[in-house]
Amino acid sequence: MPEQPEEAPVDSPTGWVAAHIRRYDRSGGKEGAKWYGLDTLLLTTRGRKSGKLRRTAVIYGRDGDNVIVVGSNGGKPEHPLWYLNLVASPEAHVQIGEDHLDVRARTATAEEKPDLWKLMTGLFPQYKSYQKKTTREIPVVILEPVES
Repeated sequence: MPEQPEEAPVDSPTGWVAAHIRRYDRSGGKEGAKWYGLDTLLLTTRGRKSGKLRRTAVIYGRDGDNVIVVGSNGGKPEHPLWYLNLVASPEAHVQIGEDHLDVRARTATAEEKPDLWKLMTGLFPQYKSYQKKTTREIPVVILEPVES
């Protein structure tokens, strides 16, 4: 996925998320990189059904050069659409503040997940309550930088 795609992404239909994305995007990442004190990024995936670029805002953490995100969907029974898109097409793009990065996504393995889950619940403890609300295993996703 190119760094500056000619195709405009379709933003999340969730009102407050769409407003956050607009603020982040319009400021070139100077505003919106923090959401209630949490680090957020803009994640652009390829829609597995539509084929269109889809963009959402997600809380993230860092593990070395990798970017870590959690597919919590607020503890709903289904995975977030962005996660399903990454499973179908792992190439994605992130904007972190003013920086743009092409990434390849993969779900953390059973061996990797405990440490990454601890990292992410340390940043956003609500993930623990989300996991208790659902029977699905909430995925931790590793976004590995790729050369453009």
